[in-house]
Amino acid sequence: MQLVRGEMTEYRIVPMEERHVSQIAALERRCFSDPWSEASIRSELENPLSLWLVAEHGDALLGYAGSQTAADLSDMMNLAVAPEYRRMGIGKRLISELTEELRRRGSEALALEVRASNDPAISLYEAMGFSRAGVRPGYYFHPREDAVIMRKELIL
Repeated sequence: MQLVRGEMTEYRIVPMEERHVSQIAALERRCFSDPWSEASIRSELENPLSLWLVAEHGDALLGYAGSQTAADLSDMMNLAVAPEYRRMGIGKRLISELTEELRRRGSEALALEVRASNDPAISLYEAMGFSRAGVRPGYYFHPREDAVIMRKELIL
């Protein structure tokens, strides 16, 4: 892989396909204390409310973002970048492309929950135009922790 000043230059963002499911499940297990199961991830392929995007380089999965939309509000349920590929702009690009596609599909806002202690993620979301909208007490397990609710308006 070609790296230039901390950014990976040769990868692409594509919609999730069946071939990505096992790699996404493996990355879920690496990144989260309460990971989604492979079956749950696979079910998103059949869910008409879902949009999942994958960052890939050849056969390697670098990261992914998953969302669901109801009416005109979308929820980003999952975002992960493999630890060895973090701080290269991949998460930011996944969020940007997800946001643009949701906007094209008619979503008016994108919301998400993030662990209150996850300062790097909160900083990224704020830099991308999300604002704090509230707190969900005790939302996360293993360890038990509050979630910060963040929201970004997609219509101008």
